[in-house]
Amino acid sequence: MSAGLAGTLTALFSGSLVGFTLGLIGGGGSILATPLLIYVVGVASPHVALGTSALAVAVNAYANLVSHARKGHVRWRCAAVFAGMGVIGAFGGSSLGKMVDGQKLLFLFGLLMMVVAAAMLRGRKKTSTSDAPVEPPHVCLRTSVVAIGTGMLSGFFGIGGGFLIVPGLMFATGMPMINAVGSSLLAVGTFGLTTAANYAVSGLVDWTIAFEFITGGILGGVIGMLAASRLSTKGQTLTNIFAGIIVVVGIYILARSGMALWG
Repeated sequence: MSAGLAGTLTALFSGSLVGFTLGLIGGGGSILATPLLIYVVGVASPHVALGTSALAVAVNAYANLVSHARKGHVRWRCAAVFAGMGVIGAFGGSSLGKMVDGQKLLFLFGLLMMVVAAAMLRGRKKTSTSDAPVEPPHVCLRTSVVAIGTGMLSGFFGIGGGFLIVPGLMFATGMPMINAVGSSLLAVGTFGLTTAANYAVSGLVDWTIAFEFITGGILGGVIGMLAASRLSTKGQTLTNIFAGIIVVVGIYILARSGMALWG
C-alpha cells in the first residue's frame, strides 16, 4: 500500500470515528479531532492540526444543523445573536492560539479534555421545556457576554465548543435543552469556520486532509445516528465510556506534550 493511499485511509477512518461519535451520543466527538490528526493521521504541526480540525468541525456542525432545523429545534434569533457575537471571541481566541507555542497549546488542550470528560460524566441536567420569562435586553446582554467567552475558547483550542455553548444558551435565554442543542450548531459551525479562516490566512490548514476527514465524518455520522436509534436506552452509558476514552487520550497528550516541554 502506498504512503499516499495509507494516509488517505487513515484520515478517512479518523474522520469517520469523530463523525460516528457525534452521531451516536450527540456531542464531544470533535474534541478527538486534533489528537487523531496529530497522533494517527500524522500531522506534524499542532497549529495545522487545530486549523484543519476547526474546518472539519464547522462542516459537520452545519450538516447536523440542517437535520435539527427540519425538526424545528433551532431558535434562529437566539442562535444568530449567539453566533454573531461569538465570532468576535472566536477570532480573538484563534489569533491568540496561533501565537502560543504548539506544545504548550497541546498541553492546555489535554487539560481541556479532562474538563470535557468531567462535564460528560456529570451528565446533562434536566430542564424545563418552557422558555424562561427573561426581558429581551437582559437576554441580549447575557447572550452576548456568554457568546464572546465561549467563542474565544472555541477559537483558541480549535474545537466546536458545544459542551460550553449548550449550557450557555440555556443560561442566557432559558430555552429548553433540545432547542439549545439545535441552536448551538449554528454557533459551533460559525466559530469553527472563523477559526479555520484565521488559520488558513497563515497557511495553517491542510486542505487535502480536511476534505478526507470531513468525508469520513459524514459517513461515520450516518452510521452513528443509525446506531443511536438502536442504543437509545444506553445513551448515558455510552457517554460515560466515551468520557473515559477522552481521559485516556487527554493523559497521553499531557504526557507527550509535557515531555516535549520539560523533558
